[in-house]
Amino acid sequence: MKLNGTLTLIPTPLSEVGELEPVAFALLQNAALNDQVNSIFVIEDLKPSRRRWLNFKLPRESVESFVLYNEHTASVVSKELLSELQSGKNVFLMSDGGLPAFYDPGVELVKMCHQNHIRVTSTPFCNSVVLAMALSGFNHKKFWFEGFLPLENAERIIVIKKLLAQKYPSILMDTPYRLKRVLEEFVESWGNNPNSKKLFLALDLNSPTEELRLGTPKELLGAIADFKREFILIISE
Repeated sequence: MKLNGTLTLIPTPLSEVGELEPVAFALLQNAALNDQVNSIFVIEDLKPSRRRWLNFKLPRESVESFVLYNEHTASVVSKELLSELQSGKNVFLMSDGGLPAFYDPGVELVKMCHQNHIRVTSTPFCNSVVLAMALSGFNHKKFWFEGFLPLENAERIIVIKKLLAQKYPSILMDTPYRLKRVLEEFVESWGNNPNSKKLFLALDLNSPTEELRLGTPKELLGAIADFKREFILIISE
C-alpha cells in the first residue's frame, strides 16, 4: 500500500527581491530536479510566483507545472491536491509572500490533511505562534493570544476555563517541563466539553523531532511519549 505524501508550507520573503530561506531552497531544488514526478508546486498567483521562483534561482522548467491555489480555485483544487497526497505525491504550498495557510485559503487544505491523517509540516519560519496557527488548520480570522499561564494553580484553572469558553481559537504557551501538567489541567477542566473543542499541540517546531497532534487533552496525554519539549497549544472548535 502506497504511503501518503506530505504537505509542506514554504514561507517566502515579503519582498520579491528577498532571498529564499536556505532549507526551503534546498528542499524545492531537490524536489524539482530529483523528484519532479512526485512533487507538486502550489502557488497563489501565476505571474508573481513565476518571478519569485526564477529570482530564487530554482529550476525554470518547474514553472510550467505550477498549480494555482487561491480564493477562486481552492474549493476544487483542495480536493484534487488531497487525492494527490493520498496517492503519495508531495505538495509544496507557497504564497506570494509570507507564510501560506496563515489567514489565507491554504488553511482549508491543511485542515483536510489533518482530517485524512496526512503529514503537514513547514520549512523554517521565525515565529512559532504564527507557524503553529498555520499548521493547525483551524479557522483563525480572529484569535486570542493568551501567552503563558499563571504560576498559581487556582489562577491557571481559571484561565483554562476561560479559554475553553472562548469563542475564537486561543493560543497558549508554557515552559517545556510543564507540558504534562498543562494537559492534565485541561483534562480536569474539560468536563462535558459542550462546544466540542479540540486541542492542537505543536511540539518542537522546525526540528527533527517536530510533532503535530490534534485531539482531546486525554488523547494527547496518551499519545505523547516525551513531555519535556517546546510547545504551542491552540484551543478551538
